[in-house]
Amino acid sequence: MPINEVFPNPTVKQVFFQIRFPNLFFLESRIGDLQQQVMQEFPEATLLRQQHVVFADIAVEPPESPRLPPDVDGPTSRKIWQFNSPKGYKLSVTTDSLAITSEHHKTYDKDDANRFRDVIQRVLTAFAGVAPVPEYARVGLRYVDHCPIMEKTNESFEAYYSTSFPLTRFSLADAEEMSFAAIVTRGRHQLRYVEALRKDSDADSGFVLVLDFDGFAKDVPSGECLTVTDELHTLIDEAFSETIKQPVYDYMRREGG
Repeated sequence: MPINEVFPNPTVKQVFFQIRFPNLFFLESRIGDLQQQVMQEFPEATLLRQQHVVFADIAVEPPESPRLPPDVDGPTSRKIWQFNSPKGYKLSVTTDSLAITSEHHKTYDKDDANRFRDVIQRVLTAFAGVAPVPEYARVGLRYVDHCPIMEKTNESFEAYYSTSFPLTRFSLADAEEMSFAAIVTRGRHQLRYVEALRKDSDADSGFVLVLDFDGFAKDVPSGECLTVTDELHTLIDEAFSETIKQPVYDYMRREGG
């Protein structure tokens, strides 16, 4: 069932929105116009140069490479125009992609002053004004949650989660790592779903369950981008709801963590 509340103690740690499009060679000359359009939301601007890397087909920011000297702009580097918001959002633009990331996510579209959907909408409107692309090659929305493991036992874990872990064969108490991944088609979109048991020194049990939901669509008309993003959010919301049980809801409703 859909989640219809804003939690004071959410498990989500990172949220990514990304669109990809063919290389726009004129975009560099229009970055100043885009900056003016988003300056109220993203007042801090930085120009980065990144060594060329190969990206997987998931909506995730690549790790930052060492910054190159300002006068270096060789064929193996690319420019990244980055704009930061005091609210914790980061907008990154290259000649073939635009990404918004947040590590301070509150809600996508529920009644709250910091709705991630509103940020996406304002950025898309500004971008369309300076780079009217008819179609985006890929639209992606990704959530990464770090969920609590109160006790590292099968009984406790299964009271909190419904996962694909083979616990009848491999006891959670004995596991150092455990993971499951699948890419599935849902209607006209796709969802990459990952469960992973990870060590976490800050957790009481020393472990957390990482849930990684990456919804994406290809060849999306630019005018339908926000609608498709809403649909991707619904896919992710449903997948999250199918994985967690009532104790996780109780955990997220705790005030002060």
